[in-house]
Amino acid sequence: MREFALIDRLAARLASRRPDTRIGIGDDAALIAPPAGEELTITTDTLIAGRHFPHDTPARDVGYKAVAVNLSDLAAMGATPAWITIALAAPALEAQWCDAFVDGACDAIGASAVDIVGGDTTRGDLSITITAIGHLPVGTALRRSAAQAGDLIAVTGTLGDAAHGLRRWPMRARATADERYCISRLARPQWRDGAALRGIAHAAIDVSDGLLADLGHVLAASACGARVDVDALPASAALRRCTAREPRREYQLTGGDDYELCITLAPEALDRARAALDCPLTVIGEIEAETGLRLFDAHGSSVCASGPGGWDHFHGY
Repeated sequence: MREFALIDRLAARLASRRPDTRIGIGDDAALIAPPAGEELTITTDTLIAGRHFPHDTPARDVGYKAVAVNLSDLAAMGATPAWITIALAAPALEAQWCDAFVDGACDAIGASAVDIVGGDTTRGDLSITITAIGHLPVGTALRRSAAQAGDLIAVTGTLGDAAHGLRRWPMRARATADERYCISRLARPQWRDGAALRGIAHAAIDVSDGLLADLGHVLAASACGARVDVDALPASAALRRCTAREPRREYQLTGGDDYELCITLAPEALDRARAALDCPLTVIGEIEAETGLRLFDAHGSSVCASGPGGWDHFHGY
């Protein structure tokens, strides 16, 4: 398929749904009209085959994950997602692959009012760069720097599934049902409705590089510390059935790729936060004035993570 044929194909499939999308796909640039009295939140992520997803990942899952991880960044800021652009580098433009990729992107968007308004294509090794734009009332963004001593630390959903899924990916043809569940969490992370936490949470971040690393960013930005109960980390029933305690704990602390939200909030706000979300919210610790991240088990004994502190794009784990 030629580049401009693909653009025409996308323009036909992805007609704008939002009234504030003035010009979408098909011009030199998109034209959007931010809601009055609101700020724009903008994030960009690049996913590269063999680094961010296995080379043999189905196109539909590639499209899903590329979009979902960007919408998760908007969620961590408390923003309502509105627009995305997609820059695709690929060895060739194959119609079937491109259609499946767009199907996956639309799967990730779901019922949300998000328009795909443009992007770019070029020949090269497979990589996808997404820019996602959201909006929120002025001054209401959730920030990494807003955690306060006495806050509870809580996470949405479950942790560790994707890390175990990545470990089992090469053996997926003979995976158990529980292992297939974890693999599906790697391929299709569920981004959360962070906008529902505006005015409730103090600080937030999405767990992309591992809980220790990402919570560490919050602590550094907020100049505070934390106490985390490793036995309180939420694990899916599938992960509990197919892993022993120690490897499961390491997946949960350092694995990343779950794209759940880690938030801090006042204890009295916990019930409101749980009511606002459509997923479980589990308290795993507390923010403390003393800097540093301290891990304990349910008996109060100090725990040392045997693995590294999370993913670094230039050094790995």
